[in-house]
Parts: sequence; C-alpha cells; structure tokens
Amino acid sequence: MPAENIILDQMEMGPLQNFLYFIGDPRSKEIAVVDPAWDVGFLRRQIDKNGYKVTAVFLTHGHPDHVNGLDEFLEHFDVPVYMSRHEAKMFVPQCRQMQMVEDRQVLKVGGVEFECLHTPGHSPGCQCFRHGNILIAGDTIFIDGCGRCDLPGSDPRKMYHSLFEVVSKLPDSIVIYPGHNYGPLPFATLAEQKQTNPYLQAENMAGFLDQRM
Repeated sequence: MPAENIILDQMEMGPLQNFLYFIGDPRSKEIAVVDPAWDVGFLRRQIDKNGYKVTAVFLTHGHPDHVNGLDEFLEHFDVPVYMSRHEAKMFVPQCRQMQMVEDRQVLKVGGVEFECLHTPGHSPGCQCFRHGNILIAGDTIFIDGCGRCDLPGSDPRKMYHSLFEVVSKLPDSIVIYPGHNYGPLPFATLAEQKQTNPYLQAENMAGFLDQRM
C-alpha cells in the first residue's frame, strides 16, 4: 500500500527480522531514519542511491536490536536523535544530539509532520510515529502480534493500555508498519488487525494478560 505525499521505505535486515524505515518529504528528499541497526553500510548506499538528505533519527525504543547501528550511523550523519523521555535510562543511547520528546509532540521532516505517540509496554519509552494514515509502530504492535512484555522494563498492563486506549482508538484506515517482520504481511490496516490480531481481541485486561504472558 504505497504512501502518498510521503517517503516511506520499509527495509528488513538483521537476524531478528527488524524493519527499518526512511520517512520524510518527497519534495525536499529530507528523511528521518527510524531505528538504524544492523547494516549501516546498506543504509548509506540506499540514502545515496535515492539522493536523500538525512535530517533526523527517530527511535521507537532503545532495545539493542533497534539501535545497534546508531553510533556508526551518527559518524556519517550528524543529526538529532529523537527518543521518548519515558524510556528507561538503561536503554537510552549516549549520543551528542539526543532529544527527548513528549507524548503527542510533533516532529517535522522537511514539510512533513509526524506525531509521537507514547505506547509503553514492551519498554517504558516505546513510541509510534504517525503521519495521517501511516503508523510506524516499532515493537508496540506487529502484524497479528505485539511486543514481548517479559523483558526488563516491560509491563503487560501498560501494553494493554497502549493497544486498547491508544492504537485501537486510531482510525481503522491507519496502516500499521511494525518493527519486525513477524507476521504474514509486512503491513496491514488497523481494521484488518482488529479481525486477525489475537492481542486486539482480548475482552478485558485479565484475558490479555493470560494470553500475552
């Protein structure tokens, strides 16, 4: 489902099937790189190939499989890094231009705006990035799945709230672009996920906790 009036490049890499993203403004070719990890050389080649100008890094959260290329990436692109201020200190990378953002804060890439949505559960500072009907979801929700809640800093009760009080209340037309290629498709609408994702079908928190944990 191609995005209109936006750069949206989805790339799978690494042994954990991570999805990385270029998102930005097709007019100026300015992009943010979401969760640079695994193969910075490949990212650089794709940036050069497409004539993109990197202006920011957006982090969905700080787990190593999403940030293990950050230091190398910043050696080549001296840009701000945006992360939720709620992220656990142990998951916050040490870099010079780290900017901690608030829930519902708006970030601009060229002329394109992205809203930060705080969606804890997988980690304290998990966040999604929304532009119109596009949701870069990180490890909050996968296609027919959701992020693990049994890791240090995880909280399944907060995950339930994130899924049912934040994600599920977005328009059904929202297209979810997850942080890993763990499902049958690389992306899907929220309406489709309400039909097939077992974690969006729990009747209450108790049922969700029993299933997720």
